Amino acid sequence: MTLLVALVVLPALAALGAYAHQEKAYRTVWLVAVAVLHLGLVGAVALNPPPPALGGWIAADALGLVVLGLVSAIFLAVALTTVGYLRREDPRGGRAFVSCLLAFLSAASLVAVSHHFALLWIGMEATTLAVAPLIFHRHDRRSLEAVWKYLVMSSVAIALALLGTFFLATAQSAVEGTGRPLVLEDLIAAAPLLHPAWLKGAFVFLLVGFGTKMGLAPLHTWKPDTYGEAPSLVGGLMAGALTSCAFLGLARITEVVIAAGLAPFARPLLVAFGLLSLAVAAAYVLLQSDVKRLFAYSSVEHMGLLALGLGLGGIGTYGAVLHVINAGLVKALLFLSAGNVVLATGTSVAAGNRGVLRSVPVSGALLLVGLFAVTGSPPFGPFVSEFTILRAALAEGRPWIAAGIVILLAVLFVGIAAMMLGMLLGEPAPARPPVKESGWLVLGPAALAAAVLWLGVNIPAPLQRALARAAITLGGHAP
Repeated sequence: MTLLVALVVLPALAALGAYAHQEKAYRTVWLVAVAVLHLGLVGAVALNPPPPALGGWIAADALGLVVLGLVSAIFLAVALTTVGYLRREDPRGGRAFVSCLLAFLSAASLVAVSHHFALLWIGMEATTLAVAPLIFHRHDRRSLEAVWKYLVMSSVAIALALLGTFFLATAQSAVEGTGRPLVLEDLIAAAPLLHPAWLKGAFVFLLVGFGTKMGLAPLHTWKPDTYGEAPSLVGGLMAGALTSCAFLGLARITEVVIAAGLAPFARPLLVAFGLLSLAVAAAYVLLQSDVKRLFAYSSVEHMGLLALGLGLGGIGTYGAVLHVINAGLVKALLFLSAGNVVLATGTSVAAGNRGVLRSVPVSGALLLVGLFAVTGSPPFGPFVSEFTILRAALAEGRPWIAAGIVILLAVLFVGIAAMMLGMLLGEPAPARPPVKESGWLVLGPAALAAAVLWLGVNIPAPLQRALARAAITLGGHAP
């Protein structure tokens, strides 16, 4: 078994092992042990990429490894938080809770290493099925509505992505000698020969399908309800890891389309979805009263920035791939920290969480870090990636796009800061003493906060090289 196969099989087997244990402590041992081992395997693959496996259907390239490393790091933070969470809560599903988390890790790993579009589609569908039971947390009407909306929207998205995959296969089969069906490397090598009409259709359907999973506007409607009702650690996993996998699917078809010389067709669509997502997020953050729903609309904003980076090209592609990492880490940080506050206060409504810095001091401080990071403030990582995307708009001669980005980001900063600063600095309820926070609950988000700060100050040289290679495959380049 190669390392690439092990990355997928190991968490799948661990999901079965965790389900077989009645004792909660054993299940969390499975969870944390596999999370640590998985991150170690990802490091080994990054240092010494193995050859492609299963006939080239799975392989390790720079773009896939960026997403794989991000998923693994976020999952470890979520796993550590889950230990503390399960000591305080008894979620519906019992043994299935940990098993579903591990099944998600297996599915997301499959997406990251897939170089066959049908296999990537299977991985995305598996992530949907793994997460859905975790959303139905409270077993009440609102959680039922949230999981139903998530399943309906995800099913439509996956169906459209499947249709796009069929179109891509048709574009390839229209020409003899284009290599293995739906294998990424062969598609790119033969891209100029692919049938352009079928390829354009494939891009549109895959953009809509994977864009829905990302939460691009106007396909974002499942996000606020889903993130608002799911346990916060599940929201962090979805906002940080699941959307990154969906972005990878979009990036893969973008690779093929650009190699085929159809960038003038694809990039305006990406820019349009990106700007619309920023505008919708800016409008709705001003209306929110629930912190988890606020983070959902902030996620729509960051997915829009990813689409913009791809659409602008040039250094925008570098900024987009870097922003995948930064946005994923920040979203996980925010959801995990907010989850600790919800555990302490029993509500995610902002009005019921005033004075968090005094009543839940450690998680409150982490939320404060997350506030400045998620709004693109220096010296945190998102500032670097957002500024790179802004530079791309100017470098490509589109100052009106740059102006639009700046204005919308300013509105988003005001909306997010207004709610979160009221929560953090407001007067707490008189009867609420400071909460002693479990180390398990704060270890994961603290590590994420450190990583976001580190990426804002210094991007390690190996990561810079990986980002540059990923940008080149997307038709761009490093700054």
